[in-house]
Amino acid sequence: MSDHAKLSPSAAHRWMRCTASATLESGFPYTSSPYAEEGTFAHRVCELLARKAFTTIKPSDYKKQLASLKKDKLWADEMLKTAETYAEHLKQHYYRLNTPAVSLEVRVNLTAYIPDGFGTCDCVIIGNGELIVTDYKHGKGVPVAAESNEQMMLYALGALSQYYPLYGNSLKTVKFYIDQPRLDSYSGYEMTVAELLEWGEKVVKPTAAIAAGGQGEFMAGEHCQFCRAAAICRHRAGACTALEDFASAIPEGAANEQQKLQAEAALSFGVKPSQPLLTDEEIGDLLTRGSILVKWYKSLEDYALQACLSGRRIPGYKAVEGRSSRAWSDQDAALAVILGAGYAEAMVYDRVAKSLAQLEKAIGKKDFEKLVGGYVIKPPGKPTLEPESDKRPPYNAAIVDFAGQQ
Repeated sequence: MSDHAKLSPSAAHRWMRCTASATLESGFPYTSSPYAEEGTFAHRVCELLARKAFTTIKPSDYKKQLASLKKDKLWADEMLKTAETYAEHLKQHYYRLNTPAVSLEVRVNLTAYIPDGFGTCDCVIIGNGELIVTDYKHGKGVPVAAESNEQMMLYALGALSQYYPLYGNSLKTVKFYIDQPRLDSYSGYEMTVAELLEWGEKVVKPTAAIAAGGQGEFMAGEHCQFCRAAAICRHRAGACTALEDFASAIPEGAANEQQKLQAEAALSFGVKPSQPLLTDEEIGDLLTRGSILVKWYKSLEDYALQACLSGRRIPGYKAVEGRSSRAWSDQDAALAVILGAGYAEAMVYDRVAKSLAQLEKAIGKKDFEKLVGGYVIKPPGKPTLEPESDKRPPYNAAIVDFAGQQ
């Protein structure tokens, strides 16, 4: 069995919507990125901290393995702190359930629902009728919600298939959590075993059969982002370039009186106006579609650059050397020469205090709060446009003005 499942749980958000994508992208090689490599390494740190918490690993072995990880080029001190947070969240379940069974890095079989399907659960905890699956994510992009998360539901299905023969009907509830310590996000969701099994039979199994068979339809959307064929997929391009029809449109609320009259007059004669006015509903739809367009264009640009660098020709474009800034070959030596020539140190160095976040990290949250917590404020942020799914409350100018007067 290969290391990559054709219909992997991590890509379920995509292949369960665009069923034809699984076969399309199978012709493209798997590629990694510095972010993916960093995330994989951070998982190793998390696993070590979890093993320390739940297994009989010797203190000497733990120290030896931690020291080995710290020598790796991918190591960052922050990883130890995020791993400690991850382990602490796992321990909260452990103590709440009164010493349940804990399994780490569990490879689960999903062939009952997905042809050749499998996945790996970071942690599975079972006790008091609960099956808990936790997934650690190291990314700092956006918080990932556990609610109705197909990846987590598939992990839970796999874990349920593996442990049901041992626990049987004693398992009543399935819970899954997504832990993103770098974003201070810990999202959970739960459903009954019966609900999960029904989803597996009625939704996953038929959808996976279609996707694995190379059938189904293409459906462009935000799920296209990590598809290996995304940059040159004709269906995605068609969905994005369809926005050209609205290129000359202006928001109805921003139109001046003359433009409104022109539009009304044109419509009265059955003529499509040259500058159609957009309703607020259309604007909301186009904002969503436009955000997908931006991501698509960036992927297209990246693909074209790599094609040019590999010797292929993209008509109308070429790869060139970008702008760069001058840099010291040896900064310390250069500055020493300047100081030796008699120039004042104040001319060479600026005295700049470290940022609040840097000082908190250096001092430690507890001591930082004790020493200067009373001096820390958090001014209201500037208003920004986000989808309604964003968990933050709507912007309230009155509340912000009041906070600014405190």
